[in-house]
Amino acid sequence: MAKTIRELVMEYFVNHPNEELPHGPVVDWVTEQYQEEHGNPPRDPWRTIRQLHQEGKLIKSKKGVYKYDPDHVHEVTLFEFSPRDREAIFERDGRRCVVCGRGEADGVTIAADHIKPKDKGGTNTIENGQTLCYEHNLRKHNYSQTEAGKRYFIRMYETALENQDEKIIAFCQAVFDVYDTHDVNGHIERPDTKHSV
Repeated sequence: MAKTIRELVMEYFVNHPNEELPHGPVVDWVTEQYQEEHGNPPRDPWRTIRQLHQEGKLIKSKKGVYKYDPDHVHEVTLFEFSPRDREAIFERDGRRCVVCGRGEADGVTIAADHIKPKDKGGTNTIENGQTLCYEHNLRKHNYSQTEAGKRYFIRMYETALENQDEKIIAFCQAVFDVYDTHDVNGHIERPDTKHSV
């Protein structure tokens, strides 16, 4: 089976352990290998390198230079989905991001993401997995503060409903509209779809 961009990037780094590698030669090699296997160039392999760094699998030495340290990634790897489970998650989700619908067929790197993270009691089961594209996987990891903010406004909205405070109800709905407009934290349902004001 043809390798994904992610698999090729990791293969290159694993074959050069503890070497500080500029991303240019890695991207060139991945592009060459991917084109041979798929017949078309990969989409943004340098983003995959950054994603692997953000996941703790690569260490950034300086701007544009990364390395793979097997000892460093050991703890990170313990909570990864097994290759079999990751493939099962991808197959279940049609190999497409559950948020935007893009996938490998569109040249987009996908990842098996933990719906509920380990630090919040999440498990390594297929049921706790979902397919996300690079963009939405990165957003999820970076936006825990916006999640907390949305939940805060949900509580404020529900209190305003109880108090029949139309001014605060309208304010909270405007905030929810901003979340929707920018496609942030859509997995947290806005409460005003369940209530009528």
